[in-house]
Amino acid sequence: MTGSPVPFHPKPIVFGTDGWRGVIAAEFTFERVARVAPIAAQILKETYGESTGSNTVIVGYDRRFMAEDFARVTADAVAAAGFDVLLSESFASTPAFSWAAKYRNALGAIVMTASHNPAKYLGLKVKGAFGGSAPPEITQQIEARLDTVPEMASTPGTIATFDPWPEFCADLRTKANIDEIRAAIASGKLTVFVDVMHGSAAGGVGKILDAPVHELNSDRDPLFAGGAPEPLPKYLPDLIAQVKAHGQQSDGLTVGLVFDGDGDRIAAVDGQGNFLSSQILIPILLQHLAERRGLRGELVKTVSGSDLMPRIAQLYDLPVFETPVGYKYIADRMLEGDVLLGGEESGGIGYNTHIPERDALLSALYVLEAVVESGQDLGDLYRSLQDRADFHSSYDRIDLPLASMDVRAKLLDRLATDPPTEIAGQTVTEMTSPDGYKFRMADDSWLLIRFSGTEPVLRLYCEAMNLDRVMATLEWARTWANSIA
Repeated sequence: MTGSPVPFHPKPIVFGTDGWRGVIAAEFTFERVARVAPIAAQILKETYGESTGSNTVIVGYDRRFMAEDFARVTADAVAAAGFDVLLSESFASTPAFSWAAKYRNALGAIVMTASHNPAKYLGLKVKGAFGGSAPPEITQQIEARLDTVPEMASTPGTIATFDPWPEFCADLRTKANIDEIRAAIASGKLTVFVDVMHGSAAGGVGKILDAPVHELNSDRDPLFAGGAPEPLPKYLPDLIAQVKAHGQQSDGLTVGLVFDGDGDRIAAVDGQGNFLSSQILIPILLQHLAERRGLRGELVKTVSGSDLMPRIAQLYDLPVFETPVGYKYIADRMLEGDVLLGGEESGGIGYNTHIPERDALLSALYVLEAVVESGQDLGDLYRSLQDRADFHSSYDRIDLPLASMDVRAKLLDRLATDPPTEIAGQTVTEMTSPDGYKFRMADDSWLLIRFSGTEPVLRLYCEAMNLDRVMATLEWARTWANSIA
């Protein structure tokens, strides 16, 4: 005797900090994508149609499982709603599609990507005509109309294809001293390793520089070697080992670059094989742009960014603005004023020399330019900045899965009604809640407690004077959360 089938109810379509993501076949399906895409196109038309005079939507994709098939479904659905579609001929980095939206004067772009998420996920990002992530008011409108049936046009739009790489790479070449970087590589003064993590930035650095680089994990692997295309040390043992071995044998400079699955986030490895997150890269890049390039503008950092960032900005008399976590908040600020650099601790960095979008390939060019023009290893550049700012610290972050959303609610209630006054033996001197709860302690360390908006996950961030102190604080936070759960 067989029982009745268990009903399956997929999670609602919800846009997070940058797009909607879901498990392929369970939540992220052809039917749902075909419903979301024309609604997104219509709202892009309502928002940017008058300013652009356009009826065109860019559709792109990364290298995930069936991403090109989902892109084709998207293109068909958007065209059926009366829009003209420019469909990518190949995978490319998400910033390449953001750039195409602006410079091809489109209404925006719809990109099939789940960024750094594990292999079972795919997602849909919406980009505005200005060349950056669609602001919350647009994604909220998309969510609000999901119960409606998209209208089919009496005359469907057209679908044409394009190669996103040539124009994008040509533009990036104008933003850095490519000849100097090429010359350093050709002379053996610089060796570049690039781990593209099987993602859509594959081949990008080589295309831009037209110079030999050592690219790792260039092949398409929708399983990401059993890991995730996220620029974290645990996924980078080969890159770290190769860069360290070469750095020990070479008299020149050695740099390792890391890109996430859709090429909008960056990390690096110095010549000694040390992993460098954007907490380290942003101060280096800020110094390079302000001191060597003579550029001005505001530093925008998220609440989870290192305290070293504003200290370096102060050295160059640059204003600082802090946002909640999520690059869309940085992009909003970039649209409002002159932002030299906007960056988040997870690796997204953008510039006023470019579109209001994080772009790992442009960041890579500026990292290489900083190394070549300074003649210093990335690790040495960072240590010299710490000395100049008289600020030495360590940083780490952990994500703590919770048993349920009910547990999440309990923790939120405790933080709101009875927040800790002492953390890991240190008195709390200040608590703010711009995004989650951030606690500053008497020894100048800080702990940030945030929650995922869509999952029962607690995100814990800490910066302190040394790694032991960071680990002790994070372990305290883990224990505290488990005691309440």
